[in-house]
Amino acid sequence: MRIIGVIDLKDGLAVHARGGRRDAYAPVNAAAGVSIDGNPVALARMYIETFGLDTIYVADLNAIAGDAPHDEAIRRLGALGASLMVDAGIRGAGDGHRLAVAGAGTTVVGLETLQSFDALSEMRRGRSPIAFSLDLRQGVPISGGAAKRGQSPEAIAAQAAGAGVDTIIVLDVARVGGNTGPDLSMLRRIGEAVPDIRVVAAGGVRDGDDLRALAAIGCDGVLVASALHDGRLTPADIRAVRDTQPSDRSSLRPPSRSR
Repeated sequence: MRIIGVIDLKDGLAVHARGGRRDAYAPVNAAAGVSIDGNPVALARMYIETFGLDTIYVADLNAIAGDAPHDEAIRRLGALGASLMVDAGIRGAGDGHRLAVAGAGTTVVGLETLQSFDALSEMRRGRSPIAFSLDLRQGVPISGGAAKRGQSPEAIAAQAAGAGVDTIIVLDVARVGGNTGPDLSMLRRIGEAVPDIRVVAAGGVRDGDDLRALAAIGCDGVLVASALHDGRLTPADIRAVRDTQPSDRSSLRPPSRSR
């Protein structure tokens, strides 16, 4: 299972995300005993050198809100050698191309800013790999217009799969930076709805037990920040789960009933 370190960028600084309340995010001062002082490059180096991570997820919070993007910061992060997954409020194919030029290995298209699944299909035909972020708040979809009112997360995931994406990030912003743990039940349902798509969990991971639980329900990856910063996850925890194969989701489905 792939462990992916998270960097949230706001006004040029790496900030500590908590509960989706972006106006209250404060700079990351230190992480895993390393002084960060809000420096996104220092935080990325810590993920790479201390934890051995080879993939970093970057959320450009200014761009998501419709402000100027952090393209130069993304270039500096890409120069460190880790693969970057970048959510910068993508609204069209042109944005995706710009991010690829800046150094994003994978462009993340968030439900929060996506206007239609036709647009997602169009972006999927571009050169840059696309991941879809199924943005939720306490299990309720946060839609920029693509999802229908009252549509379930599982149905939205299936639409994204139909649009051609091969990775879905299930991100519940209410759980980010908290101690509630991931929503295993919802993640299991989404995994069963899109059995041939990579599912990455995001929000609420507390410790190694959570990582093992996510692997057991078939998650292919997980975004982590707070538990790496404050020592609840150690390099040994990461090594122990990184090489494990997620469970086959098809084996987790209940047997069908005969009619």
